[in-house]
Amino acid sequence: MNKFCPNPDCAFPFNLIRDGYFRRKEDSKIVQRFRCKTCGKRFSNATFSETYYQKKRRINFRFLEFYSGGLSIARSARILGVNPKTVARRVSFLGKKCARLNLKAREKRKNIHNVVMDDLITKENSKLKPLSVSLAVDEDSRRILGIEVSQIPAFGHLSKIALKKYGYRPSGHLEALDRLFESIAPLLSPEVLIKTDEHKSYPYVISKYLPRSKHEAYKSERAHVAGQGEMKKVAFDPLFTINHTCAMLRANINRLMRKTWCTTKKIERLKDHLEIFQYYYNEIYLKEVTPIRGGS
Repeated sequence: MNKFCPNPDCAFPFNLIRDGYFRRKEDSKIVQRFRCKTCGKRFSNATFSETYYQKKRRINFRFLEFYSGGLSIARSARILGVNPKTVARRVSFLGKKCARLNLKAREKRKNIHNVVMDDLITKENSKLKPLSVSLAVDEDSRRILGIEVSQIPAFGHLSKIALKKYGYRPSGHLEALDRLFESIAPLLSPEVLIKTDEHKSYPYVISKYLPRSKHEAYKSERAHVAGQGEMKKVAFDPLFTINHTCAMLRANINRLMRKTWCTTKKIERLKDHLEIFQYYYNEIYLKEVTPIRGGS
């Protein structure tokens, strides 16, 4: 028995005895109770669970699947038969949990030789407040190695409108690339091959963190009508793996779809959503498919 007394003032926190059990109403599970012989405090196995006080534990994994498959919070709540507020609270909980699991899985991967990376543009409540989602993918296994989100200023014909309405909007893209490479650099081989498009920030960051790596930059191609505009209309796409992953993000994360009623109100919730999808995509979805190299 490796439990301990949760009372921080207890002199002998491991002096415990079993003290009955109870059947939890929510999932009909039998939970063991304990009593501390030192201070007399009573507690149970559930006290140490990360789902402590949750009344709808059964919806967690089903919601993770729904939320990683293009469904909104409101639609997920309707299918699960619970209040939308109950589901909304799970986003932060599952985001933090999946972030820990993603970190744990990433620490097991070493000496990766082929990486592709790109940025996906989305918005924070308005097209005048764009966000950049930077991601790196293992080209051989298709696993997402890391994702970072940053705010960027509006560009193109919206730049003047955005400046007039919201004022100056600083760019955090370079800092996001720094965070991304700090997290994935230990996983990569020193001579790793990194494929990107011709974004001007990539050569600087790659040479900063991986000076011995090989960097290949390819000109951006015209988008195909399929794949949410991420797939390219060429016979052979050297960046097919990253473009396919970006298409999967747009197709399965409702707030990233090209035409959707859903949008990001808080950057933190977008980060949670991306962590949830990364876990589902790496640990569940990819185990059922064959790795892809190249495409047409």
